[in-house]
Amino acid sequence: MSQLLPAVEIETGSGDQPECAVIWLHGLGADGHDFEPIVDELDLDDLPPIRFVFPHAPTRPVTINGGYVMRAWYDIVSPDFSQRREDAQGVHESAQQIEALIARENARGIPDQRIVLAGFSQGGAIALHSGLRHKQRLAGILALSTYVPLADTLAAEAHTANRDVPIFMAHGHGDTVIPYDFAQRSCALLQAQGYPLQWHPYFCEHTIAMEEIRDIDMWLHKVLAPNA
Repeated sequence: MSQLLPAVEIETGSGDQPECAVIWLHGLGADGHDFEPIVDELDLDDLPPIRFVFPHAPTRPVTINGGYVMRAWYDIVSPDFSQRREDAQGVHESAQQIEALIARENARGIPDQRIVLAGFSQGGAIALHSGLRHKQRLAGILALSTYVPLADTLAAEAHTANRDVPIFMAHGHGDTVIPYDFAQRSCALLQAQGYPLQWHPYFCEHTIAMEEIRDIDMWLHKVLAPNA
């Protein structure tokens, strides 16, 4: 098993043993604290107790930022969206670390089908990459302001266990970090391969809109409902 990443953990349910988990991956240059506040913005009272896990990505040089060392799930080797930008080795290493986090939740009593993989930007790319290749059915994949990395290998590597996993994919029309049209191409790719994807556009930039938080809340209530 890969060495476990350090993480911020928040549990809902007034001290009851968590029955579900949301593993939420931050974006480039941020850390696990970045999405910590979102737990209080969600209305989770009607759901079983949830453990939110916000891991810190490893630090590595990032080529498009002049080789500056920062928390990153993989290196971005080019600003050009017409070619592969992501470092394949970094993507694979991060996917192994996410597998280790899932295995820890299993060891703590939470089965795969009660685990959501979530992420923003780079973190969302790893959530999609890992979740669609994971060998056990997950509760869902939440992919925000992101895209499908290593898209040319997905069809060959995707696991049948998650061919029908619910996917919530959201993007801002004004996103200048990951262009809206580029993210839409990832959406079209997944839909063409038969994934039950919900596409949610918002009038915002590379961030999460308030309306988006409400929609995430509704989606979590569907995929983590007691009898889901």
